[in-house]
Amino acid sequence: MTTEYSAANDALAREILTVAQLNQTVARLLDDNLPHLWVRGEISNFTAAASGHWYFTLKDSRAAVRAVMFRSRALAVGFVPRAGDKVEVRARVSLYEPRGDFQLQVDGMRRAGLGDLFEAFLRLKTRLEAEGLFAPQRKRTPAPVPRAIGVITSLHAAALRDVLSALARRAPQVPVVIYPAPVQGSDAAPRLVAALASANRRAEVDTLLLVRGGGSIEDLWSFNEEAVARAVAQSAIPVICGVGHETDFTIADFAADVRAPTPTAAAELACIPRLDLYNRVLSSAGALVRLQERRLERAAQRVDRAGAGLVSPSQWLAHQADRLEGLRHRLFNAWPVRQAARRARVDLLVARLAHRGPDPARARDQLLRHMEALPRLQRRLLDDRRQRLAAAFGQLRAFDPAQVLNRGYALVRDEQGRVVRDAATLRTGAALQLRFGKGGAAAVVQAVEHNDAEDVA
Repeated sequence: MTTEYSAANDALAREILTVAQLNQTVARLLDDNLPHLWVRGEISNFTAAASGHWYFTLKDSRAAVRAVMFRSRALAVGFVPRAGDKVEVRARVSLYEPRGDFQLQVDGMRRAGLGDLFEAFLRLKTRLEAEGLFAPQRKRTPAPVPRAIGVITSLHAAALRDVLSALARRAPQVPVVIYPAPVQGSDAAPRLVAALASANRRAEVDTLLLVRGGGSIEDLWSFNEEAVARAVAQSAIPVICGVGHETDFTIADFAADVRAPTPTAAAELACIPRLDLYNRVLSSAGALVRLQERRLERAAQRVDRAGAGLVSPSQWLAHQADRLEGLRHRLFNAWPVRQAARRARVDLLVARLAHRGPDPARARDQLLRHMEALPRLQRRLLDDRRQRLAAAFGQLRAFDPAQVLNRGYALVRDEQGRVVRDAATLRTGAALQLRFGKGGAAAVVQAVEHNDAEDVA
């Protein structure tokens, strides 16, 4: 676009202007000579003020310009832009007279695609997430009462002051070890990785805080580097990442064990406040005192019960003397009773022995009776054995094959001497041996008849 402006106004050229007059003149020139126009660029340094106005920088690869969008116009946009977003704005070129800043006064905005850095951010996030680098099961819970806390940030960063102030307020008893590293610039990412490696190698802290203040996506880009994300995920020490403001997200946030919205919040998540620990100690001490009091009360009751059972030595000796006298009396009384019992038992054994002694006359009579009965029993046993033998001989004769042959049956064998049971196994012309009840004969098969079992039946 070409803008023509004539400087023929001699009065203006000869007049000596104040700074305010100069800025007013330039503002009028811009308003009068540049109409509303559309500009494409990438959002940077975006700020949404409490009044609802938006302030940001619109840039490309070679230049940048400040821009403002007032609340009444911002409400009609339909989205809140973020750093790195590519947008197209309809704006009027103006000059902010109090400072002499050249700026765009934006009336409308529409998306023109995501910025290059934000696209790179999304690609890396998607790839690392697919690898499982952000998986919840990989996250660890930092120690609630750490022996020491490590802080990785720049020594000149405001975030370091915020973290140290929060830790001094919450847990002044916890030592803090600082691992200095730049948080912005081309060498920030490798230095952050080296600081993480040093902290893990020294192993002197229980929790690491990776912190930085807010800024644009370019300012925070070191925390979007893949090497930093992998170093955070591989750290043996739990890492709490507090980078930027609450709305800022980096790849390191997703890889860390805990993500804090701000550096101060990271410090608050790193340990339990000393006051809480003090209250816990007081509570535990109170519980211990109450427990000890209950134990002392129970012990006192036991002492009282034991004291109630105690007697004086003279009373105990008198009791023992009475007991001894009673035992002596029982002993003297028990001896005659035991003697009488033993005498009665001996008498009973003598009587039983006399009753069970040998009787030769009765034994002789019994022997004679057995001798008389023995021949009768022997004859009865022989008769029984003869009857059983005759019955067995009869059964044996009934099963004798010769007896079967005598009833008209014949035993048929083939040429190999095998018994023929089925005519189907014979062939015409085969030689057979026949045996009868008396004698035998040789035969030749002239014909074979096949009869089923049902036909024969």
